[in-house]
Amino acid sequence: MSLAEWPFDDFPDESLFTESWAPAVDLKENKKAYIVKADIPGVDPKDIDVTLENGVLTVRGQRKEEHREEGEDFHRVERFSGSFARQFSLPDAADDGVEAHMKDGVLEIRIPKSEKAVARKIEINS
Repeated sequence: MSLAEWPFDDFPDESLFTESWAPAVDLKENKKAYIVKADIPGVDPKDIDVTLENGVLTVRGQRKEEHREEGEDFHRVERFSGSFARQFSLPDAADDGVEAHMKDGVLEIRIPKSEKAVARKIEINS
């Protein structure tokens, strides 16, 4: 499937919801579900909020700034801290029963497809 065919759309004004940084996200699907994976290392799952409302999946949270000791000088800071939010419009085929798991800094959200969206073989009676 090419990206042009992907059923998710970024929320049209996503930049309005991204305050400091945005985690990298992979979007994929299989026969039974849509799957969203977000790289959010260093963020406690308690600091992440995943919501589904009116067909829009929202992932928001916050990475706390590293505590700086007196006398420490940073020569380069590339790891972002602060709030983030990503929003995606879900396809009509998405169903309730969304599950979210976090392992090794990767948040995985599984959105089951509705029974209508799952391909099935139709018997032809003679």
